[in-house]
Amino acid sequence: MTLTNSAIEIQCTHAIRFLACDAIEKAKSGHPGLPLGAAPAAFALWARHLRHDPTDPSWIDRDRFVLSAGHGSALLYALLHLSGYDLSLEDLRAFRQWGSPTPGHPESHITAGVEVTTGPLGQGLANAVGLAATEAHLAATFNRPGHTIVDHHTYALAGDGDLMEGVAYEACAWAGHVGLGKLIVLFDANRISLAGSTALSTSENVTARFEAAGWSTLRVQDGNDLEAIDAAISKAKEDTSTPTLIEIRSIIGFGSPSKQDTHNVHGAPLGPEELVAAKQALGWPTEPAFFVPDEVREYFADLRDDGRHASAAWNERFDAYLGDHPDLASELERRMAGQLPADWAATLPVFDADAKGVATRKASETVMQSLAENVPELIGGSADLNPSTFTWLKGRGDFQARGERPEGILGDVGGGWGPDGRNVHFGVREHAMGSIANGMARHGGVIPYTATFLVFADYMRPPIRLAALSEYRSIFLFTHDSIGVGEDGPTHQPVEQTMSLRLIPDLVVIRPCDANETREAWKAAVKRPRPTALILSRQALPTLDRSDVCPAAGLHRGGYILWESLGAAAAPEIILIGTGSEVHVVLDAGRALASEGRAVRVVSLPSWELFEAEDEDYRESVLPKSVRARLAVEAGRTAGWERYVGDEGRTLGVDRFGISAPGGEVLARLGFTTDAVLGAARELLT
Repeated sequence: MTLTNSAIEIQCTHAIRFLACDAIEKAKSGHPGLPLGAAPAAFALWARHLRHDPTDPSWIDRDRFVLSAGHGSALLYALLHLSGYDLSLEDLRAFRQWGSPTPGHPESHITAGVEVTTGPLGQGLANAVGLAATEAHLAATFNRPGHTIVDHHTYALAGDGDLMEGVAYEACAWAGHVGLGKLIVLFDANRISLAGSTALSTSENVTARFEAAGWSTLRVQDGNDLEAIDAAISKAKEDTSTPTLIEIRSIIGFGSPSKQDTHNVHGAPLGPEELVAAKQALGWPTEPAFFVPDEVREYFADLRDDGRHASAAWNERFDAYLGDHPDLASELERRMAGQLPADWAATLPVFDADAKGVATRKASETVMQSLAENVPELIGGSADLNPSTFTWLKGRGDFQARGERPEGILGDVGGGWGPDGRNVHFGVREHAMGSIANGMARHGGVIPYTATFLVFADYMRPPIRLAALSEYRSIFLFTHDSIGVGEDGPTHQPVEQTMSLRLIPDLVVIRPCDANETREAWKAAVKRPRPTALILSRQALPTLDRSDVCPAAGLHRGGYILWESLGAAAAPEIILIGTGSEVHVVLDAGRALASEGRAVRVVSLPSWELFEAEDEDYRESVLPKSVRARLAVEAGRTAGWERYVGDEGRTLGVDRFGISAPGGEVLARLGFTTDAVLGAARELLT
């Protein structure tokens, strides 16, 4: 059955429009322009194409819908309410209020039916690419002849502003390259942005840009033509070889007599008089607010039945799959539940003591190969930096469009070439890489990781922030972690990045000091159901002799006593604190100080967040308040270290940009030597 612009279908569209506008009016804030203009496109999709079951929002094979233009959240909440999700009229009346499940922009961890957190433009579209990539990967991994158990589409509704954002095109260029044919984007082309007409800032041919990136494109001239929108979506679904952009020429704020087709309707309530006028213009009752006709309720009730039937039919197919492929079925269920395999960490490498040591990026590579074997859902890659970050999964194949490896393309990692590959080649697209990984994490069934140099964390800060806000299980690896990068100079030497990442709430940042702490850091990241940033060195670091210092498992508590001169029973005179590569100069200085008869404690503090999660008694046992002489050493900004060194302590750090020279020389000239640490410690003790 197709849509025909019938009276009931138009009524359903108006119900979506005015539930949204009533919510915005009651809140006295919000964005009515998109709900009024894009309601037909959203209704056509949800009524005839989106396979979902509101009674089972976590159904594995549901279609995913992403409202990339997240400022239009009231549109999505109206759809969720009418479709039968756990979102009441009272929840709509509480739009944008404290504790409400209808926040100003959609938040996936708050509201059932919201697939990803959106609002910052471009992010949702890039997340949708990650959702579609995961569907392709899981389908290639789990489907078998006669059993198509993973087979769903990802839809996104994006606006003009979304497609101006660089992250959106970064992600969409990659989506076209890898052939994500089950990704369909409805482009709400109303040609108005917050500040005015888009003609003020752009004149590009958007569809030509997407075609150049390997997308199919379609156009609907009238954004109120339900039949044309329905037909375009149907056509897009027929070809799964390429993603599709459907440009829908809509009118922002449609129905508002004095504001439609202007920027004035974008980001503020219509106002009581204009809202009444809009309802009158479209033949909708002006009272009561939040009105939904019985026939609209019945129409959506039938759609709910369709969703239940679809999920029930899938459950029957899954039972048959379970009978024929019990191991695969159990594996898919385990992955989608977010559970790890039994004994997944049993074979992780243990590194022998070695004074020469190994860079933690290189130790990470070794750990990752064991994880690749025992955690098959681990998937990811770097922003064109595998030879430097060492973040490949060797022999696990390249995630690419289906087909044979083209002649002349070298494979760095070995294995196959297709959507079942686990090495994702993001290209030089740090921002999109983080956003795609978030979509992958949100889909479920995979644990995604990304990698780049720490200094480029700045390029991907928005997705890192959203991962933390939304509780996504994304792992962000950053190598080349300090001024020890050396010759590449200050443009590539991170100074403020580690501290800036620590500022993000609910992100765990871990900077391990040697190979064995790196192993434990990976264990912590894989176990954690929320995002983690691992910060790794370029230069070799000694592998500590753990028979002489405390076990690296102390990392899981964020900070631990690595070594002390007089044993646990004695109170230290001074505490030396280090992270990452600086732990070694701190330890050497501590031992030298102890040889002078001082009672010294050396603390490795790889993760502030994990340490702060420990109870006060444990934190006091590591950093007793009675010890005022404290010295922290980290090759980065000193701001923030006051919390651990106090008013009477001191921090050796880098409160300037670096300089181009060999890494060892840069570190030495900027004070990261045993002698410099020893001198600072002696001053604290005088």
